[in-house]
Amino acid sequence: MSEPDPSETLFERIIAREIPADIVHETSTTLAFRDISPQAATHVLVVPKTRYRNVGELAAADPELLADVIATAHRVAELDGLVDGGYRVVFNTGADAGQTVFHVHAHVLGGEQLGFFGRYGDESGAG
Repeated sequence: MSEPDPSETLFERIIAREIPADIVHETSTTLAFRDISPQAATHVLVVPKTRYRNVGELAAADPELLADVIATAHRVAELDGLVDGGYRVVFNTGADAGQTVFHVHAHVLGGEQLGFFGRYGDESGAG
């Protein structure tokens, strides 16, 4: 086996099946798998199989693929029984927003009452 390409992201290695993941759903353009450090009862990552650095880059380059990511996120919500109770889809863009893997990905969160979001520790926002 050859050395991994250092320019490859963790997600590209999961897509290539070089790293195991708990896969929830797959399409020809996307892969959805459970987060190894879940922040909610359900926490699934949806990644496009083509690498874009963040959601802005993806939207500018391939809006149809972005739509596929959102459709896959909704399908994950259906499969995990989240649609009636509600779910959240989050894209972190950039280090200040908490993005740690620079391959665009959507977080699908649900299965419990979710807190508000925004400034760390600030629960006063409304959604």
